This record gives sequence, C-alpha cells and structure tokens, in this order.
Amino acid sequence: MTSNNQINKKGQVTVFIILAIIIVAGIAVYFLVRGNVFGQTMPKEIEPVYNYYLSCIQDETQMGAMILGQTAGYIERPSFSPGSDFMPFSSQLNFLGNGIPYWYYVTGNGILKEQVSTKDNMQEQLNDFLAERVSECDFSKFESQGFRVELGNVNSITTTILDNKITVKVNQEIAINFENSTWRGTTHSKEVSSNLGKLYNLARKIYEKQKKDMFLENYGVDVLRLYTPVDGNEITCSPKVWITNAVRSDLINSLEANVAAIKVSGSYYKLKQEDHKYFVQDLGEEVDANVNFMYSRYWPMKMEVNPSEDGMMRADPVGLEEGLGILGFCYVPYHFVYDVAYPVLIQVYYDNEMFQLPVVVIIDKNKPRQGLNGSAYANAVPELCQNKNTKINVYSYNSVLEPIDANIKFKCFDTSCDIGKTRFDNNTGESVLSANFPQCVNGYLIASATGYKTKKMIVSTVKENSFNIALDKLYKLNFAIEDLESSDYAIVTFTKNNTDGTTDAITVTYPEQNTVELSEGQYEIKAYVYSDANINLQGETSQKCVSVPISGVAGMFGATEEKCFDLDIPDQVISFGVSGGGKQNYYIAQSEIENSKKIIITPDKFSVPRKAEDLQINYNKLETSGLGIVFE
Repeated sequence: MTSNNQINKKGQVTVFIILAIIIVAGIAVYFLVRGNVFGQTMPKEIEPVYNYYLSCIQDETQMGAMILGQTAGYIERPSFSPGSDFMPFSSQLNFLGNGIPYWYYVTGNGILKEQVSTKDNMQEQLNDFLAERVSECDFSKFESQGFRVELGNVNSITTTILDNKITVKVNQEIAINFENSTWRGTTHSKEVSSNLGKLYNLARKIYEKQKKDMFLENYGVDVLRLYTPVDGNEITCSPKVWITNAVRSDLINSLEANVAAIKVSGSYYKLKQEDHKYFVQDLGEEVDANVNFMYSRYWPMKMEVNPSEDGMMRADPVGLEEGLGILGFCYVPYHFVYDVAYPVLIQVYYDNEMFQLPVVVIIDKNKPRQGLNGSAYANAVPELCQNKNTKINVYSYNSVLEPIDANIKFKCFDTSCDIGKTRFDNNTGESVLSANFPQCVNGYLIASATGYKTKKMIVSTVKENSFNIALDKLYKLNFAIEDLESSDYAIVTFTKNNTDGTTDAITVTYPEQNTVELSEGQYEIKAYVYSDANINLQGETSQKCVSVPISGVAGMFGATEEKCFDLDIPDQVISFGVSGGGKQNYYIAQSEIENSKKIIITPDKFSVPRKAEDLQINYNKLETSGLGIVFE
C-alpha cells in the first residue's frame, strides 16, 4: 500500500515538472518570437521608429558601398608607402584629394606590387564599418515625441555583396517603448539595392584582361611612337635637337587624349568612325555599364630617355665625315630608348554608382613590360647605386673659380647613379655636396648646370676623398657666314678637345641655324659651302671577289676559295656640291666671347662644280683653305 502511494506521489511530481518546463518554454518562445520582427505583430505606434532604424542600416550600407566603390574596394586602406625620385608612385593615387589604393603599381625602390581587394575583404570591411555606424543612429526626433529607444552594442553584422543588392544581417538589441507599448528585438535583416557587386565583377574582368594582355601598355607604346621621337631619320645636314621636357609635355598631352578614347565592348557608346575600333577592347561580353579610362597631366609620371644630356635629346647628321661631305648630302638618323610609367584610373559606373581602381602602366625600353605575377619585380635601381658607402665631397666652380650649384652624377662602366646637387654654403663660401658614392676605380664624376657645359672627370671612390670640378660657361652668340649666295647653304663644325680626353663637336647649318653656344677653348673650325650643282653620276656594275673558307674538313684547316658577286651602283644625281669653305685652328678666349654678341665666318670661295671631277677638286681645296673669324 505504502509502495503504491509513493509511486503516485512520484508520478504527480513528474507531471508538475513537465508542466513547469512547458510553461517556461512557452514563455521563452513567446518572448523570443515577440522579440523578433517575424512571427509577431509589432505595435503600429512602434513601426515608424523601427522603420527608421532599418533605414539607418540601409543608408549606412549605401554609404559604405559608395566608399568601397570610390576607393578601389577599400574602406580601411592598406598602409601607405611613399614614392621616390626614381619611381614617383606611392601606394595610392591622389584623385581629387582622395587617396585610391593602386591595384597594380611600382614601389619607390622598383618593386612591382599588387593589392587587389577581394569581395570577401570588401564584405569584412563593410561589416566593420556598419558595426561602428549603426550604433550611432540618431533617434532624437522620436525621443522628443515621447519614445524611449534603448540601443545595445552590435554583437555581429554579416553582409553579402550580390550583383544588384547587398543583404545585411545585424545582431543588435533594440528596445522601443511608447506609453503602454513595448517592443524588443535582437536580429534584424535588410536588403539594400546596390550595383556594387556587378560593378566590382566588371572592374575585376577589365583588370584581369589588362594584367594578361597589357593592352594599356600597348596603347602607350603606340602613343610613344606617334607623338615622340623614337626611331627614324630626316634628310638634313643640321643636328636634330629635342628639349626633353618638351617631349615629356607632348607625351603627357597625347596620353591624356588617347587614354580617354579607350573603350570596352558594350552598348554604352557609339563609334563615329570605323577606325575607332582600334580603341575597343573585347571582354567577351557586351557591357551595359559605362567604362571610363583616365590619365591626368597632374598625376605623377616617370619618363627617362637615352641618349640625353643636359635636358636635351640630340641626333647628329651622317654625311659630314671625311669623304662623304663631297656629295653635299647628309641625313640625321635617331634612335631613342624610353622608360615610361604613368597611372591610369579605370572607372565603371551606373548613374551615381561607381567602382574605380588605378593601375600603373609600364613601358620598358620602348616595349610593354614583361608579364609578371604582380608579387615581385627585379629591382630597377642598379645594384651599384644601391651600395653607396664611400664619403666624398664635391666642390663645383666655374672657370674663374666662382662657386656654382651643379647636379652631380657618378658613372662606373655603363651604370650611372644620381648622387645629388652641390649647394652654396654661406659659412664656407663654397658650393659643396657631401654624399656617399658607390666604390669604383676610374669612374666618371659628372657635373651639369644650366648655362654651363657638362663636365666629366675621372676619379676613384674606393676611399674618402674630395674633388674640385670646374664647369665652362656657355655663351650664346649670333652666327653668320659672309658672302653666301641666296641659294647656298653652309655647314660649320666647331671641334674642341677637352682636358678629360673627350671631344665636343658642335655643328651649325646656316642659314637654318643662326646661333651657336660656345665655351672657352682651342677649336678646329671647319666650314663647307654648298651650291646648286645638278651633277649626274653614271651607275656601273662591277665584280667583287672575296676569299671564304672551303666547306668541309679542309675549311677547318684554313683552306679557302674565291667567291665573286656583282656589285650594282645605280645612277645618282648630286643636287649640291662643295663651292667653298676652309678650316682654321682658333683659340676662343672667355674674354672674347663674353664681350661679343656675334661670330662671323668668311670662307674661301671656289668655282661651282659642274662635273664629278670638280667635286673632288673642290673638296681637296678645303684642306688648304683658311677661314676668316671675327667676333663682334
């Protein structure tokens, strides 16, 4: 009996425990459902406040998406690294005062780097951005109406960037009270209309095509060859001279116009001319978004060109050498090698939504850069120039030992390093540069200054030392040839042997050129005067024979045989022939040129050549004829 009672009591206790669990669970479910936006009707008087909270999430999401699009997929930018004189690109492009991280650029010390933002990275940065901003939603408007809003800390935020929207899930407690109504929530979801994902995907496709095909570099090479002197020749006896800064300016203007013309295949434009297809890049799909490529003259740019010196690019004529000047024909061949780097900003956009990213375009020795993986690039700074470890003092003067400021370079074998610039020191009254040089035996110390002839000096830098280098001042003089007929022209060369073993040759074609820059020194001055000749040189065919090794084993032991071939020389017409000239050794003193404004040269006159024999006779006379030289 007792046993049955105990069993009944235990059963009753079990029932009560089960009922208690059900009640507690029911209450928990009630508040859980009531505390979320789904499954529970929110009091109507609470809805405006909660809708504002959701709109705050939406506005901040749109703000974050706009920042991501404006700054190449970054809200928190990568650490900043500056550029250098060698490579002027920092890790960010300054566009309208906003730093946009490069996806592809060259560091100040020549390392090629890639910093592409991924979609996962964008979502993480947007999560962090919203976590800070959502807690700052301003409910003061509602609080003035009697609402009491309690906003807790953000526990988590999850965003997903899709093509046409961004989904946002916020885990944050919010309690809203108004009179007798109370509502509490912890999990909130919002879909925000945005094309960020679609624009990013398109930008990424363009970037991958550029990285693979280097189409921006190819356009850059075409612009370089169209608008700057690269390869070619001109029929003239005058040296061709280009101002490097002027060439740079022409290149900048041309890039600004041509980069803006680049398109990708799509429906956002119409080609006015068939040949404009040259500017269209095929992505394998028709793009409906707008795509813009931009380069600005105000952005950093690297341009180095060789050969060049003292801000000038010079090409000398061929045909003035001994034996060729007799023909009165000369031409100027030129070949310049460029290293160019400049930024291009790629923009894709719909109306007021945009994604933009900058890349650096690199042209290496007149060719597009080699395809690289974007993580490493051979250091473009020569190794010699990276190891400057010998302290050297350089003092720079003019020819009368007055201090002048000069740019200093050091050349060892075929490597040239920029060292710095001498500066006037008020304490010592000297223009001096104290700097570390790379170690080298019998290298060249090179000093240059505006208005002075560049000076080279052989020095060794294996130990600490001081060097004095004097630059000769250049004087610009008007130039004239006396007794020249209206149809004649003259070529005058000023050849000067320098103390450093080098030779300067200055060529003037008159009357095309009527000025010349000279410095003090001993010159050989030679003049050729050419007149209309119209001499026919009859062509001929001759046989040329040479000895060549015999094929087979005998040839290995030096056996030869004679091979002959015909040499055809076509008919030629000599339009101009030597009709005067001469040469003169003359020492030009500084006192003579600094007090003069003009140099006048009077050559000997010969008869105008009428046949081929006259050409040789007149050419021989040049060696025995003199020149009259007068400074005014």
